[in-house]
Amino acid sequence: MDDWINSLIETLGAAGVALLMFLENIFPPIPSELIMPLAGYAAADGRTSLPLVIAAGVAGTCAGAGCWYSLGRWLGEERLKQWAYRHGRWITLSPDDIERLDSWFEKHGGWTIPVGHLLPGIRTLVSIPAGVFAMRPLRFAALTILGSGIWTGALAMAGWWLGRNFSSVERWLGPVSTTIMAAILLIYIYRVITFRAKTSSRRH
Repeated sequence: MDDWINSLIETLGAAGVALLMFLENIFPPIPSELIMPLAGYAAADGRTSLPLVIAAGVAGTCAGAGCWYSLGRWLGEERLKQWAYRHGRWITLSPDDIERLDSWFEKHGGWTIPVGHLLPGIRTLVSIPAGVFAMRPLRFAALTILGSGIWTGALAMAGWWLGRNFSSVERWLGPVSTTIMAAILLIYIYRVITFRAKTSSRRH
């Protein structure tokens, strides 16, 4: 996976980073924890610039988050639960997950969005309740930029630092990235296999 990500960044530059981060927000097994450090690593190597890859990461994240926001706003809570009950297995999203997200959003308000972008397993779906509750698009965009900027910036700068210290990390960078990707894929496969659309939601 890291070879594929590196190849895409090498070929498309910042546009490749934006595309990867967009896909990460749509399809959870593609991890930002791998994408952005490799993008930062490429910046340290002179193949692109650090501010550009951070901006691209934020842009891709916002585009993906916008898809979930639009879906939540268009479907509404009840229709979204019905969709999750029928098709949620492949993104491991159940009707009960939607209820928990809505409750969390209702309790903590809009600041759920930037905080959610810092939490694995939450950042992909935190935009749904913003759409369901019809948050103003400009406020949603601003909060998404804030949260994703902190997260993608931190990851990219970590990769940039590693790139600047190439000789000390070269021997273990590949095995570590492979381990991260394997762990994320295994967790995703486990969640797909054990996924259950809760019986309490069958009435929807």
